[in-house]
This record gives sequence, C-alpha cells and structure tokens, in this order.
Amino acid sequence: MPANYTLLEKITVGAAGTSAVTFTNIPQTGYTDLVVKVSGRSSRTGTSSGDSFSIAFNGVGGTSYSDIGLRGSGSAVISYSDTSQPVADLGRVPAANQTASTFGNSEVYIPNYTGSTFKSIFVDTVSENNATEAYQTLLAGLFSNTAAITSINIATSGLGSWVQNSTFYLYGVAKLGTTPAIVPYATGGDTIMTDGTYWYHAFKSSGTFTPQKILSCDVVVVAGGGGAGADASAGQGAGGGAGGIFYATSQSLASGTGYAAIVGGGGAGNKAGNSGLRGDNGSNSTFASLTAAVGGGGGGPGNSTLGGASGGSGGGGGGGSSSTGTGGASTQTGTGGTGYGNAGGAGVSIAAGAGGGAGAVGGSASGSIGGTGGIGLNTWSSWASTTGTGDSGYFASGGNGWSTAATRPLGGGGPSSGTVAIGSAYANTGGGAGGFVGNGGSGIVLVRYAV
Repeated sequence: MPANYTLLEKITVGAAGTSAVTFTNIPQTGYTDLVVKVSGRSSRTGTSSGDSFSIAFNGVGGTSYSDIGLRGSGSAVISYSDTSQPVADLGRVPAANQTASTFGNSEVYIPNYTGSTFKSIFVDTVSENNATEAYQTLLAGLFSNTAAITSINIATSGLGSWVQNSTFYLYGVAKLGTTPAIVPYATGGDTIMTDGTYWYHAFKSSGTFTPQKILSCDVVVVAGGGGAGADASAGQGAGGGAGGIFYATSQSLASGTGYAAIVGGGGAGNKAGNSGLRGDNGSNSTFASLTAAVGGGGGGPGNSTLGGASGGSGGGGGGGSSSTGTGGASTQTGTGGTGYGNAGGAGVSIAAGAGGGAGAVGGSASGSIGGTGGIGLNTWSSWASTTGTGDSGYFASGGNGWSTAATRPLGGGGPSSGTVAIGSAYANTGGGAGGFVGNGGSGIVLVRYAV
C-alpha cells in the first residue's frame, strides 16, 4: 500500500456470526477519503442468487440514499436505479446453499467524507459463488446528507447473518506529503480498533503482532476455559473452571519484531458420560515471552471421588449418590504482571460444584442445587467494548454445576445443561463449560498502545 493509504480498523466475524458490523471512531482530520473492503459470506438459505447487503452512514436511514447500478449474472446484464432508500445497495455475497467456503468481495470508495456536501460512493462487488449466477455489480451511490461521516454500518438483508471469518477493512486516504492524524503502529490481530486514545489489537485466533516502531504496550491474555464433567446416568457433572487471565503493562516491544500471540482452545466436555473422567482442561494462551495464562481446570465427574482439575481457575467437584468431589485449585501465576484465577466449588450427594472464575471462587453445591460459576472480571470492559469482545465487558467466568438454573455467569461461562450447544461457554471469553455436558470457551489476546 502507498504511504498515504492507511488501515484504520479491521473487524473479523466470530463463530456466533452477526447481522451487521459497524466502524466507529472514524478520524475527522488527517484524511480526505475512505475505502471499505469486504470479504463476506451470508448464512441465508433458500436462495440461488446470494444475499444482498448494504451500507449506511451515521445511523441515518429514511430516504437518504440513491444509487445507479449495473449487474451481471453470468447469463444476463441489467441496469437499475433506486431512489429514496434507507440504505445504499452494495450487491450480493454468497449464501449458505451456494458453493461452500467461498466469500464475496467488495470495495467501496467514499471521497470527501468530512465535507459539508452530499457524499458520493463508488462500489465494485463480485459474489464469487462459482455458479451460473455469480453476480458482479458496479454502482454509483449518493448519501444525501451534509454531515461528516463518523460511522459506517454494513449489514446483510436480515434474512441471514455474516458468517464466521467474514472480514471488513476500513482504510483512510491522506493527501500525499501529509502525515495522517491517527494510524495503527502495528500489524496483526483479527480486530484492530481505536477509541481515539488507544489502538487495540484483538487476537481471537493465534497470530503475530509486529510493531512498526518501538511501542509501550499493555497486554491482556486469557486462556481457554475447562470442559464440563458428567456421569453415565444422572448427570451430576461439575462446571469447568475459567481460563486464567494474565495482565501486564508497559511492555517495551521492538520495531519490526514479530511477537507470537497464541490463543488457547477451550477444553472438551466429558460428553461420553464416563464417571471416571473429568472434562478436559483448557489450553494456555501466551503473548511473546510473558507468563502464560493457564487453561481452566476441567469439571469433575459425578459419582466419583475425582474432584475438579486444577488450572487457571479450578474446575468444580462432581456430585453423586455415592461420593462427592472437591473443587480444583487455581494455578495461575503473575510473574512479570498480574495473574487472576480462583478455585472451583465442591459437589454434594446430588448436585455438582461450579468452576472458579477470574473474579470469584466457584460456588459449592447445596442440597439439590448445583453451584454457580465464579464471575469473571470486567476490569478491561473498555477494551472489550472497543473491540466487540467479551461478555458484557467480562472475561473468564466459571461454568455452573449441575443442576443450577440455566443463567449464564457473566464472563462467558456455560449454564448447566444436558446439551453441548447450550452448556458450552462463549468463544473468546475463556469461560468454563456448564455441567453436565459442555465445552470450554476459547481464549483471547488483547494488546493496546497509545494513539
């Protein structure tokens, strides 16, 4: 890319999917034009021509958009025009029943985005569905509004959502010979965002962080959460422990050096219902040479003296008619920074303990009620808000023990459940799974530095 063409933000969709993504905190000085690049796919079913998608600015709808387009399907070409629309059309992307693993591509050019006149846009889109109706679209649009563009929303038709790994890039174009006002000073991460004070790089999957100049960085590393325990008959399995959190400030990182960000996976639950097996521990997450965030401990099985496993936060102890299990211990350390983790709760004769969370110990079972997962931490809620990660600003809660009510602890931990889909913790939170079947949530690495 030329020196005056700068990546401002990058958003990658996670496993849960989303109907829309929004770029915010768009610089109002230093750049003249904006460029949006999309690599997207929709979950929409029952269509042979893909899913339409659109763009809107500043949350403005009504009748503010008009466009003129030319579209080819591989067998025919049409021209069309739309006036007084609530959004601007961008064409189509592949849908669920089209060629697997293909993503449509689009580029949107927005000149003079801070000007006080109406804003024109130019669009080039290809759906790349490798089928007869592989739509290609060229479009000229107009946003009839004189306000500077401060946010950009890109949405599917509403009949489907953006699927995992759909990726959106926002670039700023500066005048040649000028220094842009806000630029990221590093590469790497699934999401790159700024709140105007800091740049944030969120690694939802493993990657490499490479500074373009010497940086002083703060780092949050969350390990994968532990899987849930179970038993062969009744299901008094315990909740998995949350992945440990490691936090370090003012890390001096050299220019041009690549620093590995390793994101740990969540532990698998004991879905086979074997009374002698815990859920699996989560995997460690690391950044550079810092102390690892330790994977959460697996929950203990029911009807067994085998308690919850130790880990970043300990897994809960199983319950059962013949025996009970103790909660696992926290093994998270904080050398070179601060570590966060807590022990799991104990089980009783007919209910299981909960996994520990980064913010509190896991609850022990009482009577016929399983323990409640230890809450996560929202210390980094501003990081979570800016990058669109975490669970209501929290990371790393423990999973509930069987048979707690199905309320999910804040921090991504799983509620107690008999199905993996419900009992599993949220991805990229480090949450522990809910007993008696569920998988732990994967971890995350967050890096920030001053603008």
